Amino acid sequence: MVAQPGADRARSRKAALAAWVGSALEYYDFFIYGTAAALVFGKIFFPASDPATGTLLALSTFGVGYVSRPLGAVLLGHLGDRFGRKRVLVLTLLMMGVSTVLVGCLPSYQTAGVAAPVMLVALRLLQGLSAGGEQASANSMSLEHAPENQRAYYTSFTLSGTQAGQIVATAVFLPVAALPQDALLSWGWRVPFWGSALMVLVGYLVRRTVEETPVFEQEVRTGEVTKLPLVVLLREHWADVLRVIVAALIASVSTIFTVYALSYAVNTVGLSKTPMLWVGVLANIAAVVSIPLWAKLADRVGRKPLFIAGSLGCAVLIFAYLGAIAAGSWVLIFAVGVVLFGVVYTATSAVWPAFYGEMFPARVRLSGTAIGTQIGFAISGFLPTVAAAVAGDGAGAWLGVSIFTAALCLVNVIAVATARETYRVPTARLGLKETAAPEPVGAAR
Repeated sequence: MVAQPGADRARSRKAALAAWVGSALEYYDFFIYGTAAALVFGKIFFPASDPATGTLLALSTFGVGYVSRPLGAVLLGHLGDRFGRKRVLVLTLLMMGVSTVLVGCLPSYQTAGVAAPVMLVALRLLQGLSAGGEQASANSMSLEHAPENQRAYYTSFTLSGTQAGQIVATAVFLPVAALPQDALLSWGWRVPFWGSALMVLVGYLVRRTVEETPVFEQEVRTGEVTKLPLVVLLREHWADVLRVIVAALIASVSTIFTVYALSYAVNTVGLSKTPMLWVGVLANIAAVVSIPLWAKLADRVGRKPLFIAGSLGCAVLIFAYLGAIAAGSWVLIFAVGVVLFGVVYTATSAVWPAFYGEMFPARVRLSGTAIGTQIGFAISGFLPTVAAAVAGDGAGAWLGVSIFTAALCLVNVIAVATARETYRVPTARLGLKETAAPEPVGAAR
């Protein structure tokens, strides 16, 4: 019989810490790119275009990183299910670090011509490849180490780490964005990318010490490791992969909040960059606090109620947030921004690391979670560009973008509502068809 994952609380905490630290560092790299794309890349890599077109092209390079995410999910998911979660954790961190530092070393369009944006896109693709396996490997690691009745809580550390990475990424850009324009466009924007080198080193030292999960070790001992996880996944679990893809469209709220809203506020409405960056900082600070609290509640009442409530709340609040930006009301921008992204959206962020992983058995868990989420995230990654292109660059564009985002939230609700509730299913039986009516597990909640 498979040993109970998470019986050793010290190993559970260490796995959660490794997931938190690594995700924070990984997504620091990923989101400084998004901030730079919204604020300066249009001028640096696409100066031959008019300002609106240059911004649109810069946002497109942000979305390009999501194209390679599904490929990264397939490759890194295979490695994780075939050779272990730990190896993928280390590999993704190093890939992201190298590509991010190199972005900071790129020449501008004026120096290298068209080669500059080509190299930018190539490195962005490498970032996406890394991100394609990052969260799924961290989620699988923490879920399979977690106590039975605390899986949502322990896996939520991956997403709170992601929020912490966004805090650092945005905070680093606060002094950079305040630089004189010439300094910002020549060397200032490069500093956050160069700073990634030290941060990735710290993450590597933490992740290399974490132990492989008991579930995977048991599979190795019994010879149950799947040689072709993708084949098994698509043959036996395709419906859950499709469900995760659609549910993962909730990430559209994050990309609209992080990238589109910032670009709209600064480039269309004419609001100051620094206060808008502070909205992101404060919202992510709130998210770091709220995510573990939502996760603890999910371990008591289930995954689906919180996920659905968070999605519906986002569908409503996106109108209030973008409308506040259009009106130029700083009080409403800060208040609604923090509530939307720091409290309501995090109800979904706290739940999905466990909810998605619990849909699949251990032998294809990393592949299933990675492929499902990354295809959904790939679609979400292009939404700022799609929204900007469809709604236009006028002051009233916010309403069309809000309707677009709210519709995606409602589609997400349908996908989540049709899924099985898994919070009481024993870890060893997750993803098995006979788990439709499981007995409660673990201690009293």
